[in-house]
Amino acid sequence: MAVNAAPDAGTKTAREGNEFLADLSDPTAGRVAMARELASENVRMIADPAPLGLGCFALTTFLLSLFNAGLLPAAGEPIVFGVALAYGGAIQVLAGMWEFRKGNVFGATAFTSYGAFWLSFWAFVTFYAADIPDAGDRATVVGWYLIGWGIFTVIMWVASLRTTAVLALLFTLLAATFFVLGIGDVAQNEGLVTLGGYLGLVTAAVAWYACLAGVSASTFGRTVLPNPPLYKL
Repeated sequence: MAVNAAPDAGTKTAREGNEFLADLSDPTAGRVAMARELASENVRMIADPAPLGLGCFALTTFLLSLFNAGLLPAAGEPIVFGVALAYGGAIQVLAGMWEFRKGNVFGATAFTSYGAFWLSFWAFVTFYAADIPDAGDRATVVGWYLIGWGIFTVIMWVASLRTTAVLALLFTLLAATFFVLGIGDVAQNEGLVTLGGYLGLVTAAVAWYACLAGVSASTFGRTVLPNPPLYKL
């Protein structure tokens, strides 16, 4: 981050001079995170991890949702598990750790938690699902697992209302996806599971949009895709 320069159009970043300015392209940062970035020179030296975390979340959600929506045959679902372990899980947790380093409580909580979701999903399917031999019982407990994540997502949705517009939309769709999938599994209603799959595809698309908005703001040095903040500095 450069100092004492006029900010690029559409951002609050500077290219040269002596005055540090906050980078408002981070879609997960609220007022406190931006204030911490303004206050800490060390934080300004760290690249924004939010686009990475959003990309991890988007791709893994997209792949699983293709199967939930019935657009791909169920026999191919194991392709999701490696992605859930490596990209959606491990790398997204790392994005959360880097958000901790930046002082962004929301981003750290979100990326670490959803990274852990994908790790736990991979671990359940790989090691533990076979320990529940009855398919109906397995669907019920998976449904409540998803509903529990839906409750957590509602908590994060409330906090997202002071981040950015696209992120608030993302958490709205994600909460709906978790609840629809969870209720569909508990009720063993294939129609709801299919609907949840389509909601997941829309959720992934919004996450990819937020990812692209953050990456393009960094590479172009200006806002390319709009993602207005829901707070005032």
